[in-house]
Amino acid sequence: MKICEIYQSIQGESTYAGMPCTFVRLSGCNLSCTYCDTQYALQEGTEHSVPEIIGKVKNLGTSLVEITGGEPLLQEETPLLCRKLLSNGHTVLVETNGSLNIALLPQDCIIIMDIKCPGSGCADSFYFDNISNLRQHDECKMVISGKDDFNWALQFTCDNSLHNRCTVIFSPNTKKVSPGELAGWILEANAPVRLGLQLHKIIWGENVRGV
Repeated sequence: MKICEIYQSIQGESTYAGMPCTFVRLSGCNLSCTYCDTQYALQEGTEHSVPEIIGKVKNLGTSLVEITGGEPLLQEETPLLCRKLLSNGHTVLVETNGSLNIALLPQDCIIIMDIKCPGSGCADSFYFDNISNLRQHDECKMVISGKDDFNWALQFTCDNSLHNRCTVIFSPNTKKVSPGELAGWILEANAPVRLGLQLHKIIWGENVRGV
């Protein structure tokens, strides 16, 4: 597998925010979002076997592990890596961009699936069969770059009953929308979603790797 980086930090997003977590960042992505903050993962990386990855995760010692990218589902050994981590007793989060089939992943993984709003430039990338494969322990995240994105995301959530399937999180693209502004829109609409902030950026700042 081509791995960009493996490191331990505080989980910065999702309902697991604030917990110690080991991140396994896979290289490569099939999308190019306007607000991407991990472009270095598109090319950087070195080859690791699954046992090597498992060994590095074990040495870091956290029970919570996130497989992220890039786009993890581009690499065919990702489901195997997830199964091995699960069998070792880890809680496994998989962050995916929603464009590829999540049914390939083990049922016990917790999927954190991005659904791309128009402001991302990739709103036509979503693989709609993924909706039927969401479970209550999964999460959907939408990054909001303006009021049009908010309205689109709320309509998408309601039309597809996402909030009845799993946790739905709206996060601000902070270069375009402030957390307070997004919070206000959520309150005004009484939207059935959670506000999500990138806790690691609040703690360590923008453009800091390995956190």
